[in-house]
Amino acid sequence: MGTIHLFRKPQRSFFGKLLQEFRLVAADRRSWKILLFGAVNVLCTGFLLMWCSSTNSIALTAYTYLTIFDLFSLITCLISYWVMMRKPSPAYSFGFERLEVLAVFASTVLAQLGALFILKESAERFLEQPEIHTGRLLVGTFVALCFNLFTMLSIRNKPFAYVSEAASTSWLQEHVADLSRSLCGIIPGLSSIFLPRMNPFVLIDLAGAFALCITYMLIEINNYFAVDTASAIAIALMTFGTMYPMSVYSGKVLLQTTPPHVIGQLDKLIREVSTLDGVLEVRNEHFWTLGFGSLAGSVHVRIRRDANEQMVLAHVTSRLYTLVSTLTVQIFKDDWIRPALVSGPVAPNVLHFSDHHHIIPMPLLKNTDDMTPVTSTPSKPTSPPPEFAFNTPGKNMSPVILNTQTRPYGLGLNRGYTPYSSVLSQGLALPGSGAGQGLRPTFPHVPSRYGNSRTGQPRP
Repeated sequence: MGTIHLFRKPQRSFFGKLLQEFRLVAADRRSWKILLFGAVNVLCTGFLLMWCSSTNSIALTAYTYLTIFDLFSLITCLISYWVMMRKPSPAYSFGFERLEVLAVFASTVLAQLGALFILKESAERFLEQPEIHTGRLLVGTFVALCFNLFTMLSIRNKPFAYVSEAASTSWLQEHVADLSRSLCGIIPGLSSIFLPRMNPFVLIDLAGAFALCITYMLIEINNYFAVDTASAIAIALMTFGTMYPMSVYSGKVLLQTTPPHVIGQLDKLIREVSTLDGVLEVRNEHFWTLGFGSLAGSVHVRIRRDANEQMVLAHVTSRLYTLVSTLTVQIFKDDWIRPALVSGPVAPNVLHFSDHHHIIPMPLLKNTDDMTPVTSTPSKPTSPPPEFAFNTPGKNMSPVILNTQTRPYGLGLNRGYTPYSSVLSQGLALPGSGAGQGLRPTFPHVPSRYGNSRTGQPRP
């Protein structure tokens, strides 16, 4: 038996948590309108699918998929309201804004999958074209058009409105823009209506309804049933071309990429931060899109040792906060430590030397017969004769005692040196010699290289 938790809350199921969050959203009166439109959408979609089956029109089926997409957009709008009500939690420190991006991405991808399904069915119908009944074709077209336009224009869908403006234009928008410029050249008064960028959802609704009207007229006049399949392919291509740029944009947001239109502004802000007083370097900067219209970022700032960390942090945050809403700034001081040339106690993080003396013996000479009488170094028949050296130790030289208490230069310690009197006391100078001869080795029995060693005799 395990531990008994007396006041532990019971675990709710997934549907229980979903129902709780739905109640939270339904408590807001703004959500009632969306729920009402969702219920009407389900009813309208059911009638349209029944009319698609009775008319045997695949073009009307492709147009009905736009009504199903409207239902996905209403669900996305509800998720947007839920995100505004929820606050960041320890598990989701950046909030729940990415759920909006995920909802838009899923809706656009599902619309494209529906378009691919229509293309596949249309390819099969080209081989064997069935008969199309036009009894409810035109009625279904106007019902779907009115409901789609009324839904798009009545409800302010923040995620899809932002994506439709931020994403690149579709091929349908570009062609309509070219036609609008030509039309406005003839009638300048229409420039305020046609020249601005048209809403892609309204545009595809109007284009799909226009294709269905042409289909109805051609079937009624000439019984040309293949035009229904051609209209279905046209509606599917328009749907795919309209949803693809939105899927690409929302997918880049999910991949935490930097938006291309803010890269120049971010570079300008980084250059301004690097010129602030006390800032030495700005590195490891990373900025990404957290949600629609909100940027997040992190940056490391290296400052001088004498700079005020809080002051630099305030200046950096004020500069970057104009563009980056969620910002993390890591301030650290310069790690290059210059040693101070002052005497005093050794710091605990400085290298310690032992306090006892180390005796470093001089190297032993193997054979005294191979020594040259002048330099006391081994002579090799194959090597050139060594140069004369004043500080060459003799063979009878006593070991030098190194006092490690003298502290080396450059580590914040005292600069030590060996006094000149100690050199004289160790037998490194001739008795009675001057200061200039204090480092010459004492070999009275060795003749000088340049003649007699008697003082004052001129050299040859």
